[in-house]
Amino acid sequence: MKYNQVTLNCGSTIPIMALGTYSSQNDREETKHAVQTALKMGYRHFDTAKIYGSEAAVGEALTESILNQTVEREDIFLTSKLWGSDHHDPVSGLTRTLKRLGMEHVDMYLVHWPVKLKPWATNAVPDEAEFEPVLDLETTWGGMERCLDMGLCRSIGVSNFSTNKIQRLLDFASIPPAVDQVEMHPRWRQTKLREFCGDHNIHISAYSPLGGPGNAWGSTAVVDDPIIQSIALKHKATPAQVALGWGLSKGASIIVKSFNKERMKENMGALDLRLDDHDLLNIEMMEERKIMRGEFLVNQTTSPYKTIQDLWDDEI
Repeated sequence: MKYNQVTLNCGSTIPIMALGTYSSQNDREETKHAVQTALKMGYRHFDTAKIYGSEAAVGEALTESILNQTVEREDIFLTSKLWGSDHHDPVSGLTRTLKRLGMEHVDMYLVHWPVKLKPWATNAVPDEAEFEPVLDLETTWGGMERCLDMGLCRSIGVSNFSTNKIQRLLDFASIPPAVDQVEMHPRWRQTKLREFCGDHNIHISAYSPLGGPGNAWGSTAVVDDPIIQSIALKHKATPAQVALGWGLSKGASIIVKSFNKERMKENMGALDLRLDDHDLLNIEMMEERKIMRGEFLVNQTTSPYKTIQDLWDDEI
């Protein structure tokens, strides 16, 4: 099977189907097994992050597969992310990530959220005392550019950034972000952001492309929607494949997160689905609501964001 890729503004190519490795159970052996199973199915893009706690397991799985000659390192696209507590020194943050991964470089390093935390902050849901009151994006992005210059990563980007925040970044960045990784699915279509990023040659990578079912914060509203179900019936596909096919039709790469072998195979099947114009018009009629809203980064005292609208610049 030819693996589908797109070329980023930095010249790297990114596979359009990725396996996400966040797991609330954070079972190391389960994660390793899922990554190695995914490799055998043809997945070549793996998405992790410091705060997921999965970097070590992902790195072990990939290293074992490389040593066993199941796959070559240059055929793998590995993404990790800078947590808020590492904004003070992204080079040190990425160096620690690489140590956990057992890798010399990652292919993509993303600013996980536009939020800077105290260097000692460790919580996935920060306490009020852990916030820095100012983002100071120039310092953070300068560190990201140094990571690139030092060869610790092959490309840099952002995650959960609104159009306004990307524009602020572009106003001073020497190197533009290659990617904005955001929630995107048929019930949160990111029309404004997709148009803006398209104009600036920034690739959209879609997390929770099925709406995050199975996550504590997720919803089955996408795959349960009658429009998605009807399109699935028409194409003899599954609702999940239709939702993923929609994201792919918009030029996004998609990050699926299932460690179930049959679901992983089903998700890969979305690469062969072609939605027609009528399908796409029907999906445009679906009611929109963002699921991952980021309330945990909003407070009235220490966060730079006093409201959800502040965090998303009214794009919610």
